[in-house]
Amino acid sequence: MKMVMAIIKPFKLDDVREALTGIGIEGLTVSEVKGYGRQKGQTEIYRGAEYSVNFLPKVKIEVAVSDDAVGQVVETIQNSANTGRIGDGKIFVLDVGHAVRIRTGETNAEAL
Repeated sequence: MKMVMAIIKPFKLDDVREALTGIGIEGLTVSEVKGYGRQKGQTEIYRGAEYSVNFLPKVKIEVAVSDDAVGQVVETIQNSANTGRIGDGKIFVLDVGHAVRIRTGETNAEAL
């Protein structure tokens, strides 16, 4: 099992969710986060004063999937979150050692 974690632009969330649903992903977790990468923030003007925003709003998506679905999930997220501009985000794939569905007690692949 793997945990696919993607940090994307907030306005791409619906596109990514619809694309993942289209390939059979039944659940995901979404968190609103802030951060920066190569962008190093941005400059904004508020009430005539210019100031620097060091942390940009992003959305973090987490999806637990079986090992054989990882490639398709990563490709789907990459294609649906891509704008071609700086700040599109990153995708990370992590190992999951154990999973349990609380309601039924199912474990590992059956819990997904």
